[in-house]
Amino acid sequence: MSCANTSGSEPLELKMVQQYEVDVTLDPVTAHHWLILSEDGKQVHDGGNPPRQLGKLPDNPKRFTNGTYVLTRQSFSSGRFYFEVQVKDNTQWCLGVARESINRKGDIRLSPETGYWFLNYYKDGLVFGDNPDVRLPLRAELQKVGVFVDYDEGLVSFYDVDARVHIYSATSCTFSEPLYPFLCPGPHKYEGTNSAPLIISPVNQTD
Repeated sequence: MSCANTSGSEPLELKMVQQYEVDVTLDPVTAHHWLILSEDGKQVHDGGNPPRQLGKLPDNPKRFTNGTYVLTRQSFSSGRFYFEVQVKDNTQWCLGVARESINRKGDIRLSPETGYWFLNYYKDGLVFGDNPDVRLPLRAELQKVGVFVDYDEGLVSFYDVDARVHIYSATSCTFSEPLYPFLCPGPHKYEGTNSAPLIISPVNQTD
């Protein structure tokens, strides 16, 4: 499940990949019980401490029990797809795609080998999650991330949407089962800290 890694080998321009936009919504059945989802399934944030949903959500095989992750209802097993996530005002987050058979219980080491292809942002770092992680240059004012997947070509690419700049691509990946977009907002430990949601946003394509 490992991929070749590249940060600048002739990536597709953002306007080219935006035409493959898909309409996805978050699946509450998969959401860790600390997470709060909007009614339309487009936003998610950590519920704080104590979590407001603790004890209210039934456990099931699809729900994450440790990591505060959530998948979309929609999956993709061929062709190309693209989606954008607003990360503005978040001090910690990760997002990308995951294969259907990922382990959702207990401690999870996120990497392509375990079925996750993702960017991880925290206080002073931006990395592509791998083994080892690939550290990337921090981008000033990163507010919206675009994720493009070419399933048949084994490609996962990330873009800074506002700057219209390619961030990173994992290439020569091997996909053999459905892929789901996934989001992980950072912890909301204190009032007013990292309380902004991650938002799946419609594409606003401009020249």
